[in-house]
Amino acid sequence: MVKPSPNPPNTDPASPYEPDSKKLNEAAERALDYHFPSTADIKATPRTISTLFTVDPEATTETLVVYLVETLASVDVMVHYLVDHLEGSSRNVLLGISNNVVLAEITANRVLDQIEPSA
Repeated sequence: MVKPSPNPPNTDPASPYEPDSKKLNEAAERALDYHFPSTADIKATPRTISTLFTVDPEATTETLVVYLVETLASVDVMVHYLVDHLEGSSRNVLLGISNNVVLAEITANRVLDQIEPSA
């Protein structure tokens, strides 16, 4: 077997900067720790409830389910629009999402039927 290129030179795998590679790595670790908190830090942060988007507490269950059905139908239309413009695995993923949206829509319609049976 013929090798197209020579072996790479032996270098420090940690950094291309040989003189202070340890210092550079330590500085990078400090920067990452500062900008990206650990999972424990995130979980320890108390959750504050946002009131930017709220649902009317006096809305009836029927109103909420109707809105849910309409939203799911809109999502399905948007997904099918995107499906028409894609090919391959991306298209298959969107079709799978569409399938789940339709199942959720059918379930919500069933709940709506149980709230107020159609005559």
